[in-house]
Amino acid sequence: MGYPDRATVCISSQAGCAMNCSFCATGQAGFQRQLSPGEIVEQVVRAAQRAKADGRRLSNIVFMGMGEPFLNYDAFMDAVRLLVEEVGMPASRMTVSTSGIVPGILQFAEEKVRPKLAISLNAPDDVIRAEVMPVNRKWDIAAVLDAVKRVPLRPKERVTFEYVLLGGVNDRLEDAEKVAKLLRRANLPVKVNLIVWNPGPGTAYRMPESGDVAAFQEYLVAKGIPAYI
Repeated sequence: MGYPDRATVCISSQAGCAMNCSFCATGQAGFQRQLSPGEIVEQVVRAAQRAKADGRRLSNIVFMGMGEPFLNYDAFMDAVRLLVEEVGMPASRMTVSTSGIVPGILQFAEEKVRPKLAISLNAPDDVIRAEVMPVNRKWDIAAVLDAVKRVPLRPKERVTFEYVLLGGVNDRLEDAEKVAKLLRRANLPVKVNLIVWNPGPGTAYRMPESGDVAAFQEYLVAKGIPAYI
């Protein structure tokens, strides 16, 4: 059930992105420059003004736009502190997504004030993940999970694992089985966001079938893993 009086803004930490994930249009466009803390915060301020004009209030912030926040770490965290101290947005209402920058996750674990954490998983194993996310060749899934376990979680907080479903690549029932085993072995409070891939220019993937998406979600839920589309 949605909340029509609330709004969430998805903001960027970089202009472009250097991660080169094969399914991502931004990644294919390449990296241009880092955003400053002020530029990051300005996105939120403008979105809040627009939401207010529409009769809504900005209730959540997700650092899931262009760029890898943990490759612009200081500016990203400076923006978080500005949003908390100057804008009045609680850090618990923010979520940051990383492709798996292990040093950044470890630094993030030491922060006293921080957003919630989301990991872009997008594959059931290292073989597929390395194909679609080059970052996996430097920090594999095990290394990422080990780093995530260092992050002290708030009461009732879950780590989000984002999973872009690519038709015929990572959306099979056997993939769901591997994901379930992987996350259960991690022994973390988790939830999974299943994202149906949208076609874009210059990419060879296809959208997953709706039945495959539903079956993937149902399998995870049956294994006790909250999963949302």
